[in-house]
Amino acid sequence: MSGLFSMKNISLLLLFSLSSTIASAADYNVKDYGAVNDTSSLSTVAIQRAIDECSMNGGGRVVVPAGGYKIGTLVLKSHVNLHLENGAVLYGSTNLDDYVEMKSGYVSLRTQTTTIQLIYADNVDDVTIDGTGTIDGRGSTFKKLSWNDEGITRPHLLRIINSRDIVVKDVTLKNSGCWMQHYLACDRLQIRGIKVFNRNNYNNDAIDIDGCHDVILSDMIADSDDDAITLKSTSPRLCENVAISNCVVSSHCNGIKLGTETNGGFRNISISHCIVKPSNDQTTQFFGDTLRRGTSAISLEIVDGGIMENVHVSNILVEGTESPIFIRLGNRGRGYYDGAPVASVGRINGVHLSNITVNNAGRTGCSITGLYGHPVENIYLNNITIHHRGGCKGVSIPAEEKEKDYPEATMWGVLPAKGFFVRHARHVVFNNIEVTTSEEDARPLYVKVDVQ
Repeated sequence: MSGLFSMKNISLLLLFSLSSTIASAADYNVKDYGAVNDTSSLSTVAIQRAIDECSMNGGGRVVVPAGGYKIGTLVLKSHVNLHLENGAVLYGSTNLDDYVEMKSGYVSLRTQTTTIQLIYADNVDDVTIDGTGTIDGRGSTFKKLSWNDEGITRPHLLRIINSRDIVVKDVTLKNSGCWMQHYLACDRLQIRGIKVFNRNNYNNDAIDIDGCHDVILSDMIADSDDDAITLKSTSPRLCENVAISNCVVSSHCNGIKLGTETNGGFRNISISHCIVKPSNDQTTQFFGDTLRRGTSAISLEIVDGGIMENVHVSNILVEGTESPIFIRLGNRGRGYYDGAPVASVGRINGVHLSNITVNNAGRTGCSITGLYGHPVENIYLNNITIHHRGGCKGVSIPAEEKEKDYPEATMWGVLPAKGFFVRHARHVVFNNIEVTTSEEDARPLYVKVDVQ
């Protein structure tokens, strides 16, 4: 028996040894390809060689050891796991010449021109970015040159298009030239446990999920100058089957936002157990100069056609935002490519907001608005407590519909209701709503116009 036991142990040791050899063979250390821990030298070519060889050999881990490495554009390939070890930092080059212009074959509003990004992938499968290291875009170097230059002269930090089985977890992402991370038309996307700090330039969103299906976003801590958690639809493809939970976000603009681009729309969206709060850093600000504590906590918008249905937002804690809840059906009518027609106004039907607590908001109030002949429908609000500044004696009902205007929670200024201004709506249900103010406020709790 002892002999058999010994042979068994030897077999296990051989098996373990073989497994270790296979595992190590699947690792591609970027230093072996010439990457240098020296931010005065570019390591782009070396790391790209490791990515290419890893993918060509069937996949594995491209390992970035501890240290600082300067890079320009890296292009991820299928079956590659870009793994940043503890203490590893990829620094984006501050020279635009080190970025490669890319143009995806996927047609959307955001792929009409070539764009630049630090890390890029298009039409790939099974890609992971993980580890406890950091990717720092050093985005403050890139100046805003025009109204809509994001991704053109100011690089995205991470952009993944038309891809499947994408995982981003545990890493820290910092200082993008514009949007931090843009996931466009991806299937089976998982983002877990990441930290995002993006407060060094204009258009500094924390995350943009655009026309993606089957998405899990959880346990993210994010501090952004522009919108924090943003779902978009810049093509006819809906954002669909998205579960967002356990995130803590700060924004000078909107904490949780569905919009502004909405050509396809949003369906089956669950957002729960999140905290929206002001940034700890109020020294640097690009958007929203007068609203350092944030424009809105929850903004749900359809303005370019498209639909919004079966959206659930629950168990949200909010500290200090100007207009906590903003639901808007408008008609900006912008197509997803130049000359693309927008056939209809769009539709919002089936939104559920529950168990939301808001402290120290501004005096603006909340709004739920559609358009004449195009009401928002079936909106359910349950167990919502809002405390705000108050102090208004009375406000007139906004005369302008602002049908074509950019949707923003403060677009009408201070609203006529200290609670909810509702216009052009059908079947809006309020249950257990409490609004209190620090200063006496003469406005009614609800103001309803063209509401059934």
